[in-house]
Amino acid sequence: MEGTKLTGIMILEILGRPKETIEGALRAVVDKLSKEKGVKLIKTDFHETKSVENAKDLFTTFVEIELEFDSLETYFYTLFAYMPSHVEIISPNNVNFTIQHLNEFGNKLIQKLHDYDSIVQKTLNERDFLTKKLFEVAPHLFKPANAPVTPPVQNNSSSQPTNESTKPSKSVKKKSKKSSKKKN
Repeated sequence: MEGTKLTGIMILEILGRPKETIEGALRAVVDKLSKEKGVKLIKTDFHETKSVENAKDLFTTFVEIELEFDSLETYFYTLFAYMPSHVEIISPNNVNFTIQHLNEFGNKLIQKLHDYDSIVQKTLNERDFLTKKLFEVAPHLFKPANAPVTPPVQNNSSSQPTNESTKPSKSVKKKSKKSSKKKN
């Protein structure tokens, strides 16, 4: 699919605080995008930063970018790398694929999804491990108001802790419900 240029519009949004930080961050992302190989920025339109209703000191802004991609691969890479909130291809009206090209793209897409899934799984495992360790050193942080502090259910296997054994807040809640029933 090399050689087929695509022109499109992409919207990138950001939410955060303080106002100046998110504005600078959005400009930095657009600057990085402008330096990507195979991507040409045609026009950028930064919109006014606004405060988020019902949120203290939280702001949002967005930029609308018209750009040109030198290939379909570059287009899809950009979607994964920058995660726009909206994208629209303006031209060409039709794009032709070979089966070989479609297979290559499908396999690259699957690999990227597996990479993201691996990152998420690793993060969840680290969170569970850190939650368990935090409970061991500071169980009072998991204590609901007026409830006794009890350790999480111990895992008898020598393998890594399971998700259930690393969620002390659930076992604390269960114990606190039983305790409150006995008091009534």
